[in-house]
Amino acid sequence: MSLEQRSQERIKYRLEGLTCANCAIKIEKAFCSEEMIGETSLNFATQTVYLPPKALEIAQRIVDRIEPGVILKPINQLGKNLHQQQESSLDTIWQKVRMLVASSLLAIGLLLPILGINLSLVLEYTIFLTAYVLVGYEVLYTAFRNMTRGALFDENFLMSLGTIGAIAINQLPEAVGVMLFYTVGEYIQGLAVHRSRNSIQALMDIRPDYANLVHQLDVIKVSPEDVQVGQLILVRPGEKVPLDGEVVKGSSFVDTSALTGESVPRKIEVGDSILSGMVNSSGLLTIKVTRPYAESSVQKILDLVENASARKAPTEKFITTFSRYYTPAVVVIALGIAIVPPLLGAGSFSEWIYRALTILVISCPCALVISVPLGYFGGIGGASRHGILVKGANFLEALTKVKTVVFDKTGTLTQGVFEVVKLSPAKGFSPEFLMEIAATAEFHSSHPIAKSIRDSYELAIEPGTLEDYKEISGKGVQAKIKGLDVLVGKAALLTEAGILIPDTKDSSHTGTLVHAAVSGEYAGYILIADRLKSGAKETIKALESSGIKTVMLTGDLHAVAQNVAKDLGISEFYADLLPQDKVAWLERLMAEKDHKQKVIFVGDGINDAPVLTRADVGIAMGGLGSDAAIEAADVVLMEDQPAKLLTAINIAGFTKKIIWQNIFFALGIKLGFVFLGALGIATMWEAVFADVGVALLAVLNATRVRQYTSGPTTNKI
Repeated sequence: MSLEQRSQERIKYRLEGLTCANCAIKIEKAFCSEEMIGETSLNFATQTVYLPPKALEIAQRIVDRIEPGVILKPINQLGKNLHQQQESSLDTIWQKVRMLVASSLLAIGLLLPILGINLSLVLEYTIFLTAYVLVGYEVLYTAFRNMTRGALFDENFLMSLGTIGAIAINQLPEAVGVMLFYTVGEYIQGLAVHRSRNSIQALMDIRPDYANLVHQLDVIKVSPEDVQVGQLILVRPGEKVPLDGEVVKGSSFVDTSALTGESVPRKIEVGDSILSGMVNSSGLLTIKVTRPYAESSVQKILDLVENASARKAPTEKFITTFSRYYTPAVVVIALGIAIVPPLLGAGSFSEWIYRALTILVISCPCALVISVPLGYFGGIGGASRHGILVKGANFLEALTKVKTVVFDKTGTLTQGVFEVVKLSPAKGFSPEFLMEIAATAEFHSSHPIAKSIRDSYELAIEPGTLEDYKEISGKGVQAKIKGLDVLVGKAALLTEAGILIPDTKDSSHTGTLVHAAVSGEYAGYILIADRLKSGAKETIKALESSGIKTVMLTGDLHAVAQNVAKDLGISEFYADLLPQDKVAWLERLMAEKDHKQKVIFVGDGINDAPVLTRADVGIAMGGLGSDAAIEAADVVLMEDQPAKLLTAINIAGFTKKIIWQNIFFALGIKLGFVFLGALGIATMWEAVFADVGVALLAVLNATRVRQYTSGPTTNKI
């Protein structure tokens, strides 16, 4: 189901107050198992989920069962009223007061014996248990409630079991300390997650706040959603362009970096298209709106980036599955440590129970499950700042496993700006007549080669002389001009019609040959030349030097393709291909690879939709504002620059490196403390510090993804 279809059939909700990644996994699993909701994906990074319109009540009940206090709200009803703000503020103040009072009582209980004041048993229990209940009653209540509903092995259960066990063996200070530090750690972790989300989403803060609507002789400031197609808006210097449109008055330079990552300003004049999210740098612009806000470029980008985490990467799925078995396994190990050694005479029960409780405290998997989705979301958000739209975490991870990159030629590696460099009429035909019939026959075609022929024809084209026009996909056009049957296109088009083509080898120029025939007689050819894109050669060199194979597929002539491939340094090329031939060649290349390796196809997103869809990762280049590109491709390079492919691969590699750092760091620390706890070296104090500290460091490390800056690309892949 596409994002557009899903948004029509389901409502987007935000889970306000959701800071526990482990709880998010449980909520998502419960949603998917509920028949009324069905398959869905909860995006922890943005706190959003798509739900059927009639499923809100049952979904809220599920959320209340797993994580009380989290509220489901439709995305368009997120404004909090004053009462809600005050309530939230009071909750925070009460939480801080509880932590402060508990800290004071713990300090008193520890300092008095040091000062030589011996506490009676009743006073000791009164001080420590008061502190324990103050700081831990929410954890205890949640654990008890979840136990009654069959939900064991969550962090509340582990913390409750560990601290109650410590009280049972008369380790009161440690029970209070562990609960206090856990609560403080969860509070700080919530702040870190919140700031991480804000900093990542700030990367995509390109949504315009208002539009200056021209209304009669006045200018009114309105919401972009309220502007209709065809209305005029005014964009002053320094303002964001709120909607897609066409400039009808004024000229200016616009900053496109928020959309494309390109820092060089772009000049905009009357008649030019302009996209929402751009920033007007200098002149005053009057724009005629061509798309409603819901279909604007800025909204497409925001929707794609925000919902990309719904497509989870294999690593993310692995961690989700791993965390389900990890905690129960640690509980079983702890139970064995508490019972088996004392029964074998290796020590007292209290000693081994303490070690087992230490292991329980460290076993919470939050550090793992919280850092992975934040890492991928940061990578996707960071890529968008470089003008790269990645439709899912799975595609971001796939970019790290590239074996082969397959390129289209025209418009991808070459500029697609064709020029007529030579006219070669056959005997009995003049150059002027050859150009006239070719330009007239190509009058309705949108192909770049057809446009170059029309642009080179200096006289006015008379469309009224063109009859029976028919475009033959991948070959050319067939038409009747002034009563004459005309064919214009590839050699194959004329050959199929039984027209003999003389030897047309031209060693002086390399380009595309467009042949023409009139009334069954060969009329000559036109030589069209294209230019390589800036950065194309460097991109190919960087890919090849990194061990990534490059292949070019093109519908152009073999001689033209050979020349372009040689200039670029491409290892393989296949020419004279129709759209279906490109798919066939791509499938051959995909059959040659290992199942873990990926084949990328890079095309223009319009003519190459079948190949983009078939590839492991389809990348559309220069797709800004193109519906076809955004729909067909898995990754969209919004700037028409081949080097953006290297940036995309580099960001993917950097993101995966950060995520695996977190995984190895979290697992290493936790397993290390399980081992130390079993040996009696690590105490519960150290265990809770490690648990909370690992989670915080994992969150902070995940935010490094957004700091990726493109540099030399040849050594980053």
